[in-house]
Amino acid sequence: MRILVTGARGKLGAATLDVLLRAGHEVTAVDRLPPVYERAGQVRYIQADLTDAGHAAAVLPGHDAVVHAAGIPSPVKNPPHVILQTNLMATYATLEAAERAGVRRFVHISSETVPGFSYPTRYFHAAYAPIDELHPVAPQDTYALSKWFGELLMDAAVSRSDITAVSIRPTWIQWEGNIERNVGPIVRARGEDTSASFWSYVVVDDLAELLLAAVTAETGGHEVVYAAASDNANGLPLHDLVRRHFGEAVRLRPVPRPDASGISCVKADKLLGWVPLRGWRDMLDAEGHLLPVVRDRLAAGETAVQRGLAAIS
Repeated sequence: MRILVTGARGKLGAATLDVLLRAGHEVTAVDRLPPVYERAGQVRYIQADLTDAGHAAAVLPGHDAVVHAAGIPSPVKNPPHVILQTNLMATYATLEAAERAGVRRFVHISSETVPGFSYPTRYFHAAYAPIDELHPVAPQDTYALSKWFGELLMDAAVSRSDITAVSIRPTWIQWEGNIERNVGPIVRARGEDTSASFWSYVVVDDLAELLLAAVTAETGGHEVVYAAASDNANGLPLHDLVRRHFGEAVRLRPVPRPDASGISCVKADKLLGWVPLRGWRDMLDAEGHLLPVVRDRLAAGETAVQRGLAAIS
């Protein structure tokens, strides 16, 4: 397949490039950052601002599928109006261009924040754990709204055209380059940290493999699935953690393992055959520090993120 990956210089976009190339697909990478004006790398790279409908219309033709990973990835590093405008308009323009270009598959990177309890102004928390796709949606912040509106755009597109779509809601994305900083302190806290998503995270290699599955699967309409590692970032029993931090206010549901993630990926397994294979224990020791073999892999540039970036240099 000829697949266009937006946001290709981000950690998820880069890892996805690596996975798609290894699977034998022809890939085009798109991002707002300037290209290197030298001999082309392994992947064709186009600089484009996808909030501009003209840019989107120029890069979409000739592709079978799109993995749309472009956008501002956090609600706390940019002004709210910039987050909403950038994320919503980039999704809108890219999806509209994909329809006109005859693209048949659109994989949209949504967010675990869509239900609204990750960054609320007026606090509320999930009704049950593990969280799944049936949980009510009531976002307050512009980041979660931008991702939810993106899902609604997918609904509209599949209703009016032949395009099919999958929205992936990843939780906190980790790779060799950031997991010690992000998850390490949680491991050392031994369950004392609280978490709106019940200590969920996902390793970028697993997430990129889910995107590959979403691109190539033959599902109809628009489906929404969560993406998380199998375990939680504490490595402790989920039910005990929820009771400690939330008391009886959160309803407990069955889990496949005691230290399960606070987000269920049952739907991703049933719909796309995806099961996460990696966890923090593969990269961190019991004190939350990088294992020597992982540090060596990072230094050698042999991670999925680094290989993906190298392919477009």
